[in-house]
Amino acid sequence: MKVPQLDLDAQYQTIKDELEAAILDVVRRHSYILGPAVEKFENEIARYLGVKHAVGVSSGSDALLLSLMALKVGEGDEAITTPFTFFATAGCIARLKAKPVFADIRPDTYNIDVEAIKKAITKRTRAIIPVDLYGQVADMEDIAALADKHGLAVIEDACQAIGARRNGRMAGTFSILGCFSFYPSKNLGACGEGGLVTTDDDGMMRIIRALRAHGMTASYHHEWVGLNARMHGIQGAVLSVKLKYLDRWAKGRREIAAKYERLIREAGLNEFIALPAVLKGNEHIYHQYVVRARRRDELLAHMQKAGAGGAIYYPEPLHLQPCFKYLGYKKGDLPVTERACKEVLALPIYAELTDEQQRYVVDTIKDFYGK
Repeated sequence: MKVPQLDLDAQYQTIKDELEAAILDVVRRHSYILGPAVEKFENEIARYLGVKHAVGVSSGSDALLLSLMALKVGEGDEAITTPFTFFATAGCIARLKAKPVFADIRPDTYNIDVEAIKKAITKRTRAIIPVDLYGQVADMEDIAALADKHGLAVIEDACQAIGARRNGRMAGTFSILGCFSFYPSKNLGACGEGGLVTTDDDGMMRIIRALRAHGMTASYHHEWVGLNARMHGIQGAVLSVKLKYLDRWAKGRREIAAKYERLIREAGLNEFIALPAVLKGNEHIYHQYVVRARRRDELLAHMQKAGAGGAIYYPEPLHLQPCFKYLGYKKGDLPVTERACKEVLALPIYAELTDEQQRYVVDTIKDFYGK
């Protein structure tokens, strides 16, 4: 049996006709950049998230970059973030000539540790960028309180957590700016790149909307030096179609996560596999189902040889990446992160994953440890 880590075609087949009709409508209207399809999606996603404003942009990376630009974070400033996430979170800080400052993570959720943030704050700190990793919201209330105490801005990187909740509140709505990615592998994925910035602040909305179009506030009138970071019309149309199914897909992922837990326990694998932790008050949407595994690399090789999926997010921490050598971090500086990089393993998860496929994945893991 072959079990892909993610099967985009399985999802596509369930909404094929609706999706293709929406794309064709954009093509017939020739509304390729922004336009009515993007505006429609912005209104729908704002209602879904319960925010005042949602601004469609070209990618999750650009959502982060535009947010930092709107807050005027730049050379000489510091922004605290996690070393255990996709590169864009820290890369956007460095791109603006600010300094990424890394704070270690919690060992249970892999999200940034509030106590580590406290130790990382200096007189140069301007912002904190927590990440809602793998689909679980970080300790956003405590982070917000800490930021308020020190007069810092918070940008919530919810790129992996669309639809997740913490104490009833949606991911991406806990701070002045929230950022989302619609990369095709995300729970809400476009047919290409796409991103979103959310805010309840009218002034921030105006700035983000201008910055995504070269800082333009009226035809050929530029108040800021911005980017070409506009969402394409086709992506807006695709996302409007998929948004209607997002909660159903998230429910399916949670059911699959519960099955994994049951199957792993029944197989007696708890000695070798540590299951994901979900904090009280959190509603996880399982963008990734990540376990800790003994002899992780050998297990992954065994799974891939058997066609049972498996992937590592992330094998190398950001603070030890070659491009950040100038920051002066060394091995051992952020031990919780460094250990996670050696142990985490993502198992296949998507709403269309079958019981047979799941059992095959767990049986493959059992076969490895049995040997």
